[in-house]
Amino acid sequence: MGGVLSLASPKCRTSDYNEVLNNGSCKRQKTSSIFYDEESPRLIPFLPDELSIQILARIPRCCYFNLSLVSRKWKETFESAELFKVRKDFGLTEEWLYVLIKDRADKLSWHALDPLSRNWQRLPPMPNVVCADESKRGLSGFWLWNVVGPGIKIAEVIRSWLGQKDSLDQMPFVGCSIGAVDGCLYVLGGFSGATTVRCVWQFDPISNKWSKMASMSTGRAYCKTSILNNKLYVVGGVSQGQGRLTPLQSAEVFDPCKGTWSDVPSMPFSRAQLVPTAYLSDMLKPIATGMTSYMGRLFVPQSLYSWPFIVDVGGEIYDPETNSWAEMPTGMGEGWPARQAGTKLSVVVDGELYAFDPSTSADSGKIKVYDHKEDTWKVVIGKVPVADFTESESPFLLTGFHGKIHVLTKDANQNIAVMQADVQDVLGSPLNSTSVSAQSLLEHSDSSETVVWKVIASKDFGSAELVSCQVLDV
Repeated sequence: MGGVLSLASPKCRTSDYNEVLNNGSCKRQKTSSIFYDEESPRLIPFLPDELSIQILARIPRCCYFNLSLVSRKWKETFESAELFKVRKDFGLTEEWLYVLIKDRADKLSWHALDPLSRNWQRLPPMPNVVCADESKRGLSGFWLWNVVGPGIKIAEVIRSWLGQKDSLDQMPFVGCSIGAVDGCLYVLGGFSGATTVRCVWQFDPISNKWSKMASMSTGRAYCKTSILNNKLYVVGGVSQGQGRLTPLQSAEVFDPCKGTWSDVPSMPFSRAQLVPTAYLSDMLKPIATGMTSYMGRLFVPQSLYSWPFIVDVGGEIYDPETNSWAEMPTGMGEGWPARQAGTKLSVVVDGELYAFDPSTSADSGKIKVYDHKEDTWKVVIGKVPVADFTESESPFLLTGFHGKIHVLTKDANQNIAVMQADVQDVLGSPLNSTSVSAQSLLEHSDSSETVVWKVIASKDFGSAELVSCQVLDV
């Protein structure tokens, strides 16, 4: 037994990069009968399975792939909800970063990073199918050059709204959105050919499989997602109608416990009604440019678009208690840093709302925090070292885990790097804290030398570009 459990040491015997196969077919590693008897009815000989599961639950997740090769019963155990429930009950869950990238052929792939072991694992490919209940009717044309969430090029979509037509490839998941709730990843909507679809796919890291979930009530692409009260909310996006793409004001919510979707009141876009002329009102299209769960409500920045015009119009807040929308505070809406034609890049860490604000320089940016008492955004990190990849759709992503701010970008060697913000004291030593608070950042905001960016992991994905990322605590 000791020989097997020795795999739980911090330096797990896993390769630097594990290819995780969806069908689980792989050559089982030969294990000595000294360690495990295949015919034994128990997980660990001479121990009750209940105790064995408690032991296995304490092993780091990075070891699970190799340990699942011991036997069929071990594989079933490491893919069981029971084991992960024990981990949760014992406070042993781990935050992993899931990164979505696309290659030159616009093919998407997911990769998971364990920040502690710094091992990468490749997820099974997303199903290359279209839901059978999707309408086959579509727009004849509309070429969209990009995919998924933060990397959206608004200009191309607007050109489609204005009627510029071309052929659209039969490429699945174009314009889909990414979400995470209840420990699972979700891929929602997008285009199939020239049709906006309602499909929803879920990736469960426990079973390491993709599954089809209940479809959204509306086919939509480029919608915004966020989690609130353990439910997945979806707002806005675009849908097909009357021979062109039209922006959506509708919203809906998915309950993972029930596996069902429910309608949410549509966004009023009240400030969009203040456009001075009927001509501008018809030309400028209101659209949600982001969504963040903050202080128990959903905050949705909004803009008006008509290429080449981009007008930020603040935003709106959804309160689940009253099931209604209200206008976003003026300072919050007008000061919310914008990126790439209005798409907002933000994250909540330890209850504080942060946003990335690109500077006029191509190789740096700032991070701001929102002060809800003063209704203003304040700079907390004066310089974020991001490389100059202006041609990239998503040159950087902002996320948070382990109580700290992280930025994903490409380094000088074209590797995708995960950088962590650390605050140091005047002597250059890290502060004695597992997290970086907004207050500590504000206290050091006048001296950028005290905020040190540390690369915690990097990976060579060739010419692939960043698309999106999510953090799962499993």
